[in-house]
Amino acid sequence: MKIRKTVSRITETFERLKSENQKALVAFITAGDPDLPTTQEIFSAVEEGGADIIELGVPFSDPLADGPVIQASAQRALKSGTTLKKILTLVGDIRKNSELPIVLMTSYNPVWVYGPKQFIEDVTNAGVDGMIIPDLPPEEAGEFETDSKASHLDLIYLLAPTSTAKRISWIGGKSRGFIYYVSLTGTTGVRTGLADGVKEKVSAIKKATSLPVLIGFGISSPDNAKQASAISDGVIVGSAIVRLIESTTNSQDRLCKVKEFVSQMKQALA
Repeated sequence: MKIRKTVSRITETFERLKSENQKALVAFITAGDPDLPTTQEIFSAVEEGGADIIELGVPFSDPLADGPVIQASAQRALKSGTTLKKILTLVGDIRKNSELPIVLMTSYNPVWVYGPKQFIEDVTNAGVDGMIIPDLPPEEAGEFETDSKASHLDLIYLLAPTSTAKRISWIGGKSRGFIYYVSLTGTTGVRTGLADGVKEKVSAIKKATSLPVLIGFGISSPDNAKQASAISDGVIVGSAIVRLIESTTNSQDRLCKVKEFVSQMKQALA
């Protein structure tokens, strides 16, 4: 296993953003949509657009929290032959030219099939910085959490509008990298505004942890991003980018549109 720095790229990024009085933009794309070579091109466009962290979605046939836009992208990726091992090869190729933090978002089933210990070793060696596994709650993470921490791989947990004060405090002490706040009950998707009660909930979370708190689910426009970043440390944008990838067939136009959209989102956080 490669020796990793004890401070992850994710933590270094948030420290830099804090020193510059900036908010974080995390951009989600589905690995392999429409294929892996195109994903590498899209990754570069997203990075050039100004994203601070890129979240690569691992396609799975039975996702937990994904809405119809991301579900469809996962089906396209699976149809193109995308596998977890191929995604890790892609990350290794990306690492030849980029130091942008990479977070994998996956269901636990592919990890279990891969073998949790081997998975942690391989994602670490590929250059992945963090993991989001929505269907692996901390109550069941056990050895996986311990092994991730030993490998300096940030295991990022989620909080929701229904999370109790006790759970917020507990997750705040367990998550690494940042806290992913799911701003609404339901699945991912494009929405027109923030859900009620987000400001109060994010405020309560920030009082319970020193980690950055990012808002995800439903952040789909510069106005959404600006609203959300005013009460948090940044935003996670997924469905709006994935929908843009789906709707643009010309490869060069797709890259230009993705880069421009990401740039607009980042500017909204300034």
